[in-house]
Amino acid sequence: LINSNVERTLDLVSHLPKEIISVTIENRGTKATRYYDYYVEPQHVNNVAYVGAVVKGKNNDDQGNLLIKQETTDKTKGAVYRIALPNDLRAGQTIALEIEVAHINALRLYPAEITQIERQLVLYKANPYYYSRYTTQKQKTTVTLPTDRAESYTQIPKPVAKSEQTITYGPYENVAALTRSEITLHYENNNPFLTVSNLNRWIEVSHWGNVAVEETIDMYHSGAKLKGPFSRLDFQRRPDSLSAVKTFKTSLPASARDIYYRDEIGNVSTSHVKEMQDQVEVEIRPRFPLFGGWRTHYMLGYNVPSYQYLFNKGNQYVLKMRLVDHVYDDQLLEQVTIRIVLPEHSRNIEFYPPPYGVERLP
Repeated sequence: LINSNVERTLDLVSHLPKEIISVTIENRGTKATRYYDYYVEPQHVNNVAYVGAVVKGKNNDDQGNLLIKQETTDKTKGAVYRIALPNDLRAGQTIALEIEVAHINALRLYPAEITQIERQLVLYKANPYYYSRYTTQKQKTTVTLPTDRAESYTQIPKPVAKSEQTITYGPYENVAALTRSEITLHYENNNPFLTVSNLNRWIEVSHWGNVAVEETIDMYHSGAKLKGPFSRLDFQRRPDSLSAVKTFKTSLPASARDIYYRDEIGNVSTSHVKEMQDQVEVEIRPRFPLFGGWRTHYMLGYNVPSYQYLFNKGNQYVLKMRLVDHVYDDQLLEQVTIRIVLPEHSRNIEFYPPPYGVERLP
């Protein structure tokens, strides 16, 4: 196999770098193959949270997702994700894939501490080339930043071009397999650096046509830590404090009702609920703004009618719900525990997990 053309996009807008790789694969061998191996460089192996792939041009629904299995992790070559193609790729044939990769803990805060009125700057290191076990005939990497303010960025290998929020590396031709190089980008990123350290989700199914949901959330600001004391006066003078998180939006099911938002003190009345066509949007406003290193703890609960999530055939019932709600955009959840309370006398209980690692506790 060879990569005849690769267009790679590095999205650095949020605190979770995302990589979209459009790759055209050609079989120049004599035998058909059913697999394509995607490689992750050794230094990024522990930062990969998600790898997905679809055939380019197909509808990107669940049925279009290709089966991916992590094969091995090699200290010198990195991690290998084997992508199962929908059909045998015969000699001389081509196929276009779109591979999506999400990274966590990949940004370095630089400086690590800032005052409440300073801009938040981060460092990101990447390979300007598409890291692959196959030779790549032609490729280009486009980096998208949150703003046009780049403190510095590596300007080799040529050609390199910057236009507002975009930096383009390439095109490069005839890049050998497993080629490694490094570029460093130092740029401004004041988008919310929120991380949920622990989420406990309680789902209780009632006999009387209701499903109650409550989430208890521990969250912290994982951005640059606040240097020096917090000044409420300065914050009121400059409510646009760059890196502080004042609000965020949580999405609930469209049928959610009896919504409440509480913390240890009691009900928090500063939240706002907006009913939309396909969801209910809750604007969460903690009692104080979140600066780097600061934490908050709260509970969010609601009810939904069971007929939308509970299906039956005779006396057999199936509950089908979200594993977690959309807590905030580009959410990072470090630990999630879900407890499901079924009606009394329920038996022969089976659990069908989503297609990623979930441990069922006794």
